[in-house]
Amino acid sequence: MAHPSQLGFQDAASPVMEELLHFHDHALMIVFLISTLVLYIIIAMVSTKLTNKYILDSQEIEIVWTVLPAVILVLIALPSLRILYLMDEINDPYLTIKAMGHQWYWSYEYTDYEDLGFDSYMVPTQDLTPGQFRLLETDHRMVIPMESPIRVLVSAEDVLHSWAVPSLGVKMDAVPGRLNQTAFIASRPGVFYGQCSEICGANHSFMPIVVEAVPLEHFESWSSLMLEDA
Repeated sequence: MAHPSQLGFQDAASPVMEELLHFHDHALMIVFLISTLVLYIIIAMVSTKLTNKYILDSQEIEIVWTVLPAVILVLIALPSLRILYLMDEINDPYLTIKAMGHQWYWSYEYTDYEDLGFDSYMVPTQDLTPGQFRLLETDHRMVIPMESPIRVLVSAEDVLHSWAVPSLGVKMDAVPGRLNQTAFIASRPGVFYGQCSEICGANHSFMPIVVEAVPLEHFESWSSLMLEDA
């Protein structure tokens, strides 16, 4: 969960999000170094009255400032492509959940079970209990077992939506008539919040996503209770 005035990302709750955080720090350090070098050159050129004829007309310097940016781009592109392929990889999922976007709520179907499915609506402000977050809490959470590969099939019934949970490093567009898929592993138990990340209509900001990761035995108990209620 993000904190007020937080500048960085939320704490990682999945291996992919940890990789994304590391790549962010790697790219940001390169940006800092480039910015520092450019600022130094600007200050040096403005403040000094001396002129260096080798800098004004030098083929060696032209080679350096052509090759160096190319090397920097490679240092950014290689880890970026690695993470891109990791995010697209679907490793033998233990559980498959279908998330359908509606105006303006989500519905979930646990496809490995016969009749396990429910709609997830935002809890109105007047119905919140102490400790719950306004505009982020739902009446039914998507419960998953921790440390297990989870596949989420994402689609929509009406307009474009986007199923996104930042701390899990997941963001997938929900397109009517198209079935997209994404996967993640919750590395620790907890409650992770997200929101629709596509402007889908008047109540776009009122269809939150809540993923609750629990130990496997707790998930089995929860699924049994849900099937009995159904």
